[in-house]
Amino acid sequence: MPTSLQGKTILVTGATNGIGLVTARELAKMGAQVTIVGRSAEKCAAVAEHIQAAAGTPVEVIVGDLSVMEGVRQVAITFREKHSQLHVLVNNAGGMFTRRVLTADGFEYTFALNHLNYFLLTDLLLDLLKAGAPSRIINVSSVAHENAKIDFDNLQGQKRFVGLEAYGQSKLANLLFTYELARRLEGTGVTANALHPGVGHWLRPQQRPDLQRRHLDRRATLLPQTRAGCPNQYLPGVFARAGRGQREVLRGLQGGCFQAPIL
Repeated sequence: MPTSLQGKTILVTGATNGIGLVTARELAKMGAQVTIVGRSAEKCAAVAEHIQAAAGTPVEVIVGDLSVMEGVRQVAITFREKHSQLHVLVNNAGGMFTRRVLTADGFEYTFALNHLNYFLLTDLLLDLLKAGAPSRIINVSSVAHENAKIDFDNLQGQKRFVGLEAYGQSKLANLLFTYELARRLEGTGVTANALHPGVGHWLRPQQRPDLQRRHLDRRATLLPQTRAGCPNQYLPGVFARAGRGQREVLRGLQGGCFQAPIL
């Protein structure tokens, strides 16, 4: 896709592997000034070196634990020290966990990392996104939201915890957040959209029998996969499949949820 992102400042969380790494790398190759966020300083350094070799441009690194709200705040503070504008925020950091664990804040880990992190980081950087308008917020969600519900009586899994259900709930929360955020941002020049990026090899049912096939089987071939399990076409420029396999560039689209590569 012949899009230039020269002069654009982009922040990608969860960028030390998988979709986040591919996203950060491809954005950098298109000329963007990319900042990656990850928990491990060692992994961040290695990924920054990899991206620089592939894109020929330096990558900024912020090390932080986004499952802890103070960690999210510190990431925002560090980013703001160097930047007065942000053009694209990719909220990607997240995961699915089979055991119930509480964070230092007392939140269930899945909900904290997958949703509260998105919410707080976006809020803390919203003024920079408005300053960089036209700008974009991209929330990586999942098709796992389809059979989920927000259980306010068991929001933290305190009564019953099933990893896939907690994951689905957090991804549904991503969508509800995105829709309301998009509504509130109308007229600001900042768009908010969510996406299901496809099922990587590491989530294929035959490799993870503990996952429920009814959620994954029909999605496993949604996107072409690399050996690393990352979508080959997870490339920048807010685009999605439209109609029968056709792609359409969706510029300025607001409040969408896509089951295709998008940024």
